[in-house]
Amino acid sequence: MTYLVTHLPEVGELLVQHLRMTAIALGLGLMIAIPVGVLIARVRWLQGPVLAVLGVVYTIPSLSLFVLLIPLFGLGLTPAVIALVAYTQLLLVRNWLEGLLGIDPVVVEAARGMGMSYLQRFWQVELPLALPLLLAGIRLAAVSAIGIGTIAAYINAGGLGELLFEGVITANPQKILAGAVTVSLLAVGINYFLRYFERRAEIAIRGESR
Repeated sequence: MTYLVTHLPEVGELLVQHLRMTAIALGLGLMIAIPVGVLIARVRWLQGPVLAVLGVVYTIPSLSLFVLLIPLFGLGLTPAVIALVAYTQLLLVRNWLEGLLGIDPVVVEAARGMGMSYLQRFWQVELPLALPLLLAGIRLAAVSAIGIGTIAAYINAGGLGELLFEGVITANPQKILAGAVTVSLLAVGINYFLRYFERRAEIAIRGESR
């Protein structure tokens, strides 16, 4: 732990890079996953093929996917973000879909009977009811992206993975330990942070005050 204490500014900079990479991947992933989830919730026959393709993508070894993207996008943050977006899709789409399918059709019909438009039903009824499962997917995707993002240092994308790779190359166990501890703490912290909002959404649906 000596390295972590004596090189705190350097570790902090890598931590910020890791958070930035994860946040960008999650943001772009949500922009894709939400419309895809709505589409396959409406067109049921698409659910199997879409989830199967996303499942195959998720099983591709991360280092292999990073390397495959290098000829197209070069080294750096861009291929890393593209790969992380691809890995988040299964978790985001699947949870979002389950949230939408779990809504009682009677509630949607009641909203339609009240004269709500499609967009009004989506924003005021479907999204709030499916939000807990969507947040659960975001939480799982964030933790997954943090872990997979450590491999992105191999393609010069920065992040805490640099400590791990440099530690292995230079046979410096202090760097390896510092990187592993920081990544683990980041993943645990993000998990509990997002779990808080997930619980708040669940409480709001049940109509409890806290």
